[in-house]
Amino acid sequence: MTPDPLDELRDRLRDTRQAAERLAGSVPPQGWATPQDADETQREAQALLALLQGLRDLVPPELQEQLREVVRQVLLLVRAVVDWWVERLEPGQAPGSPAEPAFEDIPVEP
Repeated sequence: MTPDPLDELRDRLRDTRQAAERLAGSVPPQGWATPQDADETQREAQALLALLQGLRDLVPPELQEQLREVVRQVLLLVRAVVDWWVERLEPGQAPGSPAEPAFEDIPVEP
């Protein structure tokens, strides 16, 4: 006699439920979250921001503007490099080729 597929499914569900019940006691009430790590990370980020603010206050406004412009230029360069790589990685397109396909008019005779 062949085993009933529903009985096999019931057995699997029972085994899965029992395994889940065994594991339920090992998970902390708040999951695996560690709030002390989050608090420490937040304190470190605040300290870094305070340090950057202090350094910014030491720099004259003219130099701040120049630094802002340098950062802007670097970001534009990074954007251009990323665009170039994306263009090269797109399937079916050769570098520098137009994005639109070329069309050819076919004369239709009545």
